[in-house]
Amino acid sequence: MSLQPLEGSRRVVFLKPLARSRPNVEVGEFSYYDDPEDPIAFFDRNVLHHYEFIGDKLIIGRFVAIATGVKIMMNGATHAMTGFSTFPFNIFGKGWERGFDPATWAAGHKGDTVIGADVWIGTEAMIMPGVTIGPGAIIAARSVVTHDVPPYALAAGNPARVVRRRFDDETIERLLRVAWWDWPLKMISQHLDVIRGANIDALEAAL
Repeated sequence: MSLQPLEGSRRVVFLKPLARSRPNVEVGEFSYYDDPEDPIAFFDRNVLHHYEFIGDKLIIGRFVAIATGVKIMMNGATHAMTGFSTFPFNIFGKGWERGFDPATWAAGHKGDTVIGADVWIGTEAMIMPGVTIGPGAIIAARSVVTHDVPPYALAAGNPARVVRRRFDDETIERLLRVAWWDWPLKMISQHLDVIRGANIDALEAAL
């Protein structure tokens, strides 16, 4: 898989090749980031406070589209919140680290961040730690996602709220069973018309 798949353009990069050296990141094929400035630095500039020693994972499914300026906040950004002050005295040393209980910091960790297949994340949206975004969801530009987003939902705002579901419940259930994004690439290529279409019967018939 090439890093920059669009001929004549350097603003779009596939994320899977960039994630190979990052043990706490999993990225599916064809998921991309679009940025006119420095898309290759996505995991340094856009995935924030992701420290290997914490152990939280960033999992991005196949066919995810991430627009310019999206930020994904990981658990390393957490401050201890069980006491009166949230100031991280301990990181500055000089004796301020004495008596600090790491458990008070870890208590605020939210777990892994999971972005499902075929998700579209709009410009400058922010994904907070531990969020799961279901397959087929759309995150509107400049939204701040603080809670899980169901599959095939459109979420917008700060904090992001589900504005509507893209399809009715039955269709969503059928789409999740079909899970076209898990098909072999040859099969996907053969059935692009039904994947791009809106006829769930035709999509199921392609199985």
